[in-house]
Amino acid sequence: MTQTSATQRGSEQADAIRPFNVNFPEAELTELRRRINATKWPERETVTDASQGVQLATSQALARYWGTDYDWRKCEARLNALPNFITEIDGLDIHFIHVRSKHENALPLIVTHGWPGSVVEQLKIVDPLINPTAHGASASDAFDLVIPSMPGYGFSGKPATTGWDPARIARAWVVLMKRLGYAKFVAQGGDWGAVITEQMGVQAAPELLGIHTNMPGAVPADVDKAAFTGAPMPDGLSPEEKLAFERLTFVYSKGIAYGYQMGLRPQTLYGIADSPVGLAAYFLDHDAWSYALISRVFSGEAAGLTRDDVLDNITITWLTNTAISGARLYWESKLPYSVSKAFPSRLP
Repeated sequence: MTQTSATQRGSEQADAIRPFNVNFPEAELTELRRRINATKWPERETVTDASQGVQLATSQALARYWGTDYDWRKCEARLNALPNFITEIDGLDIHFIHVRSKHENALPLIVTHGWPGSVVEQLKIVDPLINPTAHGASASDAFDLVIPSMPGYGFSGKPATTGWDPARIARAWVVLMKRLGYAKFVAQGGDWGAVITEQMGVQAAPELLGIHTNMPGAVPADVDKAAFTGAPMPDGLSPEEKLAFERLTFVYSKGIAYGYQMGLRPQTLYGIADSPVGLAAYFLDHDAWSYALISRVFSGEAAGLTRDDVLDNITITWLTNTAISGARLYWESKLPYSVSKAFPSRLP
């Protein structure tokens, strides 16, 4: 019989996969509502549109609902209805949801969220992907799902040292999938999740069969430079490329201020860690187009996301106090991308 060393036992304990349950004390929810209802409001904007940012009427409508009728316990129940786990990778606790399909030969898939986001974003895709026959697809379309919280986000640990950039997270995701017993798997991501997923492709672990992103960094350098600087549209673009150029120009001119702020000085954002309404306004003002789509639900329109969809994501960030730790990912990333969220890499 062989003996197990203390080092081996410590390694095994670190590699352990521990069940996790979401349950915030009622006192924290009471304090959240108190802070919302005690917001010190500024005066109304001096324009009739959103050109100065998140409008006072939108913020106050959000606060009224968040501070009175919103029920975090519903989101908590949806999270706890799925198998949640924690495991330590590279010295940091990583939270993830892991749902296996009932169908044989389901393809393992790791899905990564973005900013301002969390695993809450992926809850609606779980059943269609693990149970495709209930949604008009075939058993061959089934996936085993792994949905992690990025380091510094949600229920994952907050890095206490530098170095947790997209490339390191990509390596950690491969460790996670192998630890779960998957010899072959695929990866998907959006926003920062797209950057991490692209890095998984670049690193090309032999277990990774393929990747899918909803934000590929595929813009030619000269076209990207023209969009970023406001130069005229290059000649010779197809109708589809012209539309892409127009949309990219819109993003650069109307939606990347947050990227500069978090990429340069994330620690300065104490206000969004101290004020729930400050956090909500910062998250809503991602870019002009997104704000137009999201803000309408707080004016009574029923379209796309619901008020709860928006507030679930904000509330999980507030309750886990991850506004600043999540923002540091922008500072950590030095990848030479543009639309891949690494806007600070463009600065001198």
